[in-house]
Amino acid sequence: MRSARSGNSLRKSRHASFGTVLRVIAVAGLVAFASGQVSPLNAAEAIATKAPKAFLYEPASGTILYAKAPDEPFAPGSLVKVMTAATVFQALKDGEMQPDQLCKVSEHAWRTGGAPSGRSTMFAAIKSEISVDDLLKGLLVHNANDAAIVLAECLDGSEEAFAARMTRLAHSIGMTNSQFSNPTGHESQPARTTVRDQTRLAEYILESHPQRYALFSLPEFTWNKIFQRNKNPLLGEIRNLDGLGGGSDPTDGYAGLGSVNRDGRRVIASVAGLTSDKHRLQTLQEVIEGAWEFFAVQTLFSSGDVVAEGRVFGGTSGSVPLVARKDIDVLLARGGTLDYRIRVVYEGPLVAPLEEGRPAGELQVIGKDGVVYRAPLVTGASVAQGTLFGRAVDGLQELLFGWIG
Repeated sequence: MRSARSGNSLRKSRHASFGTVLRVIAVAGLVAFASGQVSPLNAAEAIATKAPKAFLYEPASGTILYAKAPDEPFAPGSLVKVMTAATVFQALKDGEMQPDQLCKVSEHAWRTGGAPSGRSTMFAAIKSEISVDDLLKGLLVHNANDAAIVLAECLDGSEEAFAARMTRLAHSIGMTNSQFSNPTGHESQPARTTVRDQTRLAEYILESHPQRYALFSLPEFTWNKIFQRNKNPLLGEIRNLDGLGGGSDPTDGYAGLGSVNRDGRRVIASVAGLTSDKHRLQTLQEVIEGAWEFFAVQTLFSSGDVVAEGRVFGGTSGSVPLVARKDIDVLLARGGTLDYRIRVVYEGPLVAPLEEGRPAGELQVIGKDGVVYRAPLVTGASVAQGTLFGRAVDGLQELLFGWIG
């Protein structure tokens, strides 16, 4: 990927010149990639948490608002059940299971996850049959280990085979640092995940299975005349939180994953490495509240605005404008308290002929922990193929000097 350079025509653009953007950036607290200036960070005016690992994400704009040890692995404990649910959701979507399909409770599921286990259970009787729909409610409302095992065996025949499916799905949706061992989170070889991956999991469920996401916030579930309230330790404790769950591990401590929809804005937060359930709740709350306290939406470019100029090989023009495909709205720190850089990258040079509207790179907003936002760019004009002589000159230039810009 090459960094795009902004030419004179870009600086003269009424809407999208870097002069204009620099003024917006100064208000928003960004530092332009060309300026080389860095303003001090006022930590008292930014999100602060004692959590060893934390991640805060705004899915509508794709903005990372906060990241602390985002890719450091931890054992999630029963938080694994969120991944178990997502795996079953996908199987239902693919037609591998049906909501009214009956699944038999094996002796293994009963002994390992049912009443004899002494852990969270929906008290499924051995050799009884339960619908997938009821098992999902038992899984997400009762935090039931027997429900998790029965679902796994019903779909894949064993916990091990189901865990392999969980890991495949996780990797396919971008949870590249996660590995799962069983559907409950209770095992001698714990699952491994990260706060970034957990946030991606929540985003996937919200995007791909929005109707089933409501299961996470069911207040109660009565099955087989047994009434149980939702055991998610986060529900009702954080304003407007409507899912997902928590877990703990003897070594890695308490972890939590939550999503809040407030004032038309949704954020997802994940924390890990906490010392108690109270500490987890307090930490998750302070991270989530930071989204409203310290950040506001800023429009960097409007749809169709010229963002940069990309170099062109073998065309009637040596460059083509790269424009915003849609409005580039980013949640940025209020009051200029956080530092960012912006840059444009694209595969180049772009080879003519080019059609207007062709995907051609991306704008990146970069914070102290890496890229926090990406927005696609497209070509803003068509460029026809140049003459044979012109293409030869371009080829000679590339051979002798390479492409700069």
